[in-house]
Amino acid sequence: MSGATSFDELIARGRARFGGGRGSATPPSKSLIGWALLGVVLLWLLFTSFHRIAPEERGVVTQLGRYSRTLGPGIGFTLPSPLERVQKVDVENIRTVDLGSTTSETLMLTGDQNIIDIAYSVRWNVRDPELYLFEIQNPEETIQQVAESAMRAALSATTLNEAIGEGRGAIENRVQETMQRILDSYKSGVIIQGVAVKQADPPAAVNDAFKAVSAAQQAAQSDKNQAQAYALQLAQLSQGEATAFDKVYEQYKLAPEVTRRRMYYETMERVLQNVDKTIVEAPGVTPYLPLNQTRPPAAAVADGGAAAAQSGGAGR
Repeated sequence: MSGATSFDELIARGRARFGGGRGSATPPSKSLIGWALLGVVLLWLLFTSFHRIAPEERGVVTQLGRYSRTLGPGIGFTLPSPLERVQKVDVENIRTVDLGSTTSETLMLTGDQNIIDIAYSVRWNVRDPELYLFEIQNPEETIQQVAESAMRAALSATTLNEAIGEGRGAIENRVQETMQRILDSYKSGVIIQGVAVKQADPPAAVNDAFKAVSAAQQAAQSDKNQAQAYALQLAQLSQGEATAFDKVYEQYKLAPEVTRRRMYYETMERVLQNVDKTIVEAPGVTPYLPLNQTRPPAAAVADGGAAAAQSGGAGR
């Protein structure tokens, strides 16, 4: 009997502790609801007051819908929602907008009144997250429209040959500068990292004819370059000869007679080096052989070889 009494007392104490006794003023269901509400409030405070910001992100804090501050990477603390809210913005991711792709042809007018089919891409990222979120309603669409406007403005000051040739780099730089200036005036919080022209061709209807004209222009330019190189070579050769003549003339003024004799010897050496000649050194000596009719050694050897060949054939 004593064991049963102790067990009953233990049950009674448990009921009293959890509000289940007859003397308790709070029903059991209300007590449990209170604890559950307290847990929900704690979880709500935990998940809406502490925020983890990644290294590549920034947390933009709004207080009752109005911009308050920006949280850097790490763990940030704010008032619980809805008093303060945090929007995370990736500021390091490079986004790309493609314009004039194969599915959407972009035809623009150049400065020399020609039409060009151009495709290009724009790379950008977020510089000021608070401006990016609140100043422009649709940033990507705005960037696309600004890029088209800047490209048309750049091509209007460029010829077709420049746009499809060596002027691409200048066009890309001009479009990037124009876009950045316009977006800064909008307070967009966006920075343009670069513009790349992927395609710049005449319209498809005249593309073949334009390629033929371009090939002819390149051939003409190549011939012009060769002519200029040859003219430069001749000019350098003439300048070298003139310099050599000036040096000879300086020596001539110092010793005219010696210089004339040396020039005469050099000239006669160039003239007579490939000519058959007979030289008689002693003056007044009468030759007893017809020296002027003496055959050169090369001719004698050739005739001797021909005679030997004929005698060999006759012996056979």
